[in-house]
Amino acid sequence: MNAATAWLALFAAGGLEILFAVGLKSATRFDRPWVLAGTIASLLGSLSLLTFSLRHLPVGSAYAVWTGIGAVGTAIVGMVLLGESASALRLLCIGLIVMGVVGLKSLH
Repeated sequence: MNAATAWLALFAAGGLEILFAVGLKSATRFDRPWVLAGTIASLLGSLSLLTFSLRHLPVGSAYAVWTGIGAVGTAIVGMVLLGESASALRLLCIGLIVMGVVGLKSLH
């Protein structure tokens, strides 16, 4: 595996982290076992891909990028699909997270 593959795995892990976090909101009622199963599968897939990517990426940068993708993606899904606030300050903070993720990625 090369670094490009590790970064792809890390971005996929971040995508699954978004599914996991959003799934948690729906899985809290336990009345839809398929939602809970999908949420758990997303978590396991995300952690597996993160672990895979850590074979070639520095742990500090990889973990920060993974959590950044999860945080930004989950916030966007919350705003677009769940009616959460999209205030200017919230968008600014999300932009700062994106800048940090891009900065960490560009260092490697």
